[in-house]
Amino acid sequence: MAEKTTNIDDILQKMADAWPSAIVARTEVSRFSGGAVSPKFLANQDCLRMGPRGAIRINGKICYPKDALLEWLRGRMSARQ
Repeated sequence: MAEKTTNIDDILQKMADAWPSAIVARTEVSRFSGGAVSPKFLANQDCLRMGPRGAIRINGKICYPKDALLEWLRGRMSARQ
């Protein structure tokens, strides 16, 4: 039986389709990523200037445009065989 190859773009599209907003608060990034990325890790990446581009602050919360967060995630993902 042939093994199905993981398609990163399909996964990212499903994440985008499931999220109800154009932004993702840093405090919600764990939920957005299915637990793969924690808010603390993302805060550390931001401090190193290695986080998603285009972060904004809304009422004191750091938020990311959904598309920018997906692009950042794409750069960190790899399919395992």
